Amino acid sequence: MLFGRSKKRGDPLQERIDCLIGADASIQGDLVFTGGLRIDGRITGDVAVARIDAGTLTIGDQGCIEGDVRVSHVIVYGEIRGTVYATGLVDVRPNARIWGDVHYGSLEMQAGALIEGHLIKHRPVGSTQ
Repeated sequence: MLFGRSKKRGDPLQERIDCLIGADASIQGDLVFTGGLRIDGRITGDVAVARIDAGTLTIGDQGCIEGDVRVSHVIVYGEIRGTVYATGLVDVRPNARIWGDVHYGSLEMQAGALIEGHLIKHRPVGSTQ
């Protein structure tokens, strides 16, 4: 413990990239991953994390997903055409585009980003709020 801070437990935002789908790659079909995944290419199909409590998806500037996304955390620089289901953070960066509903635990949206859909706050089981 440094300066009185304690280490957080639970659902960490994955900073490490375990797998990269390059800008020239195009995948048709559903994709399931663990850990950290960065997409700079195009995916036509659903993208999901194997264990919903441990996986971060990063979509690069040129990255595009045409399908639903089911992850714990997602950082969007590119675009998603489908529904996003994130139990944790949805971080929408400038110039990012999402066409679809966004179910989120927490949301950070920067100036210039676009979401064309409904924003639906995820409520943990047992929450009264």
